[in-house]
Amino acid sequence: MSTQEGKGRPTPKRKEAESKRKVSSLSPVVTKDQKQAAKAQARKDRHAQRDAYLRGEDSALPLRDRGPARRFVRNYVDSRRSTGEYFLPAIFVVLILTYLTSFTADPLKTQITVVSIAMMYGMLFIAVIDGILLTRKLRKEVAAQFPGTETKGLGMYAWLRSTQMRRLRAPHPQVKISKKKN
Repeated sequence: MSTQEGKGRPTPKRKEAESKRKVSSLSPVVTKDQKQAAKAQARKDRHAQRDAYLRGEDSALPLRDRGPARRFVRNYVDSRRSTGEYFLPAIFVVLILTYLTSFTADPLKTQITVVSIAMMYGMLFIAVIDGILLTRKLRKEVAAQFPGTETKGLGMYAWLRSTQMRRLRAPHPQVKISKKKN
């Protein structure tokens, strides 16, 4: 004799078990039109969220961009011109010049290539120096305006923003470039 007792109900047929798995009691039955409407609403919500992010609304920003100190850093960087924002277009010009001058061995074309590459490295060096000076100045400014605020990471945040072309910065710049020295 067996010590185990039965489960008290018959084993369900495969068809019944599969239909229970496919239609969960937790999620309601959704029609094709309801799915399309939900997708359209989700797309609309994503666009609204992205627009709020690009406008710089604090609730839509990721954690790394939130807070008054980060807003101050963004506005400070956006109010000035830097060599870093022209670095990417300069690399593009250097790339085209080196590509065009690579087909012949003319000494003038070789000189053009060398000068353009030297200018690119010069711009890189100036951008790094500008980033270091920007970091130092911003740490002092943030410490003065927002006492007790952690300044760790603000310098790199500012330098990376200053190396992006102004049109491609996200969130978009909220201030215009000013002539006065900050």
